[in-house]
Amino acid sequence: MTLRIALVLASTRPGRRGDQIATWALDTARAHGGADYDLVDLADHDLGNLDEPGNPNFQQYQHDHTRAWGELIDSYDGFVFLVPEYNHSFPGALKNALDYVYREWNDKAAGIISYGGWAAGVRAAEALRLVLAELQVATVRAQPTISTHPSFSTGAFSPQEGLDTAVRGMLDQVITWSGALRGVREAKAQTATAA
Repeated sequence: MTLRIALVLASTRPGRRGDQIATWALDTARAHGGADYDLVDLADHDLGNLDEPGNPNFQQYQHDHTRAWGELIDSYDGFVFLVPEYNHSFPGALKNALDYVYREWNDKAAGIISYGGWAAGVRAAEALRLVLAELQVATVRAQPTISTHPSFSTGAFSPQEGLDTAVRGMLDQVITWSGALRGVREAKAQTATAA
């Protein structure tokens, strides 16, 4: 069964530049192959502030938007987070989306493409790694970065030399780990069924 990997666009900000990066990254991923890729744009999901009263570990969701979000996240084997840096961290919309569900994230792999000013979003990526670890998401080592100053010097996104190579290298790692962790999830499911 073909691996399914979601590219998660973490910015919901009006006038964001991430949508241009996401379009380019999705085209690059699809050309690379090795999995089926979809774009999951947080701006398309009306999650609002976390409004579930229960612990997401128990999956006793009271709201349709949470159930839909959980089903969507559960359907993927891995993720690539397209994350801008806001004030030395990642956007609150992404933290909120991560917090809505728990088990649906578990035992999956993720890569991070960060973007921002001269620091290229690296602090956002490092902060995100801590949260993903708590969600039992294995982040890969390769981490492409995009400095928005040269990449948007003409107003439209123009990837800098070597970015496509960096993204393909990250995708190779995400694909490998996503496949391995699918086996982990299947083994856990068999153990739970047998118990």
